[in-house]
Amino acid sequence: MSDQNQPPQPPQGQPGPYGQQPQGGPAPQQPQGQPGPYGQPPQGPPPGSQPHQQPSPGGPHGVTSPDAKGFFGALFDLSFTSFVTISFAKLIYVMIMVVLVMSWIFFIIAGFATDVWAGFAVLLLGWVPILLYLILARVTLEFYIAMVRTSQNTAATKVEVENLRGELRR
Repeated sequence: MSDQNQPPQPPQGQPGPYGQQPQGGPAPQQPQGQPGPYGQPPQGPPPGSQPHQQPSPGGPHGVTSPDAKGFFGALFDLSFTSFVTISFAKLIYVMIMVVLVMSWIFFIIAGFATDVWAGFAVLLLGWVPILLYLILARVTLEFYIAMVRTSQNTAATKVEVENLRGELRR
């Protein structure tokens, strides 16, 4: 192939066609508070304003996050404000894998005890349902973890919005 099919490259540091960033170099810096290309909103805080300060790790009223209680504190939290799902996920997944492999070995032994051909069939094909159960367990655990993380992110967003509202009222 020749270079005739390649589109012409813009000079180094210049935007490409359709406002693309140049290849092989850093993106040009946009002054803070100035509108971006194609009327996009400005990047960063406006000139003369103070940058937004992040809330302290203790939260607005010194309340710590639910994960700060520790594993056993979260495990025995009767108000269910702390989540142990994420910290248990690895252990649960390993336990599921061990149980599935042990059950496959049990069925192989039971198959050979019944009939040689049944034992070979379980040995050669028995991994298929084991794999399907493992996939199902993995997807289920990922679903639960995603739900917990969504809940945590929603709670953090709520705190941030309340902090911003408090700053606007001052």
